[in-house]
Amino acid sequence: MSLPQPPRSHPITITDIPFARLVMIMVKFALASIPAMLIVSVIYWLVAMLFTGLFMGFGRMH
Repeated sequence: MSLPQPPRSHPITITDIPFARLVMIMVKFALASIPAMLIVSVIYWLVAMLFTGLFMGFGRMH
């Protein structure tokens, strides 16, 4: 009884993408990153405000 062989990998060696199409893909990625950066910034701001509110009270404790 033989053991099953792992699947062979087939690396991509040549891709033929026109330069204009490649530029359009990069522009779409750049435009899509703007809303993502805004969402991440809002989440970061909320977490920073939460920790600021929590730790500001420690200085007033006597």
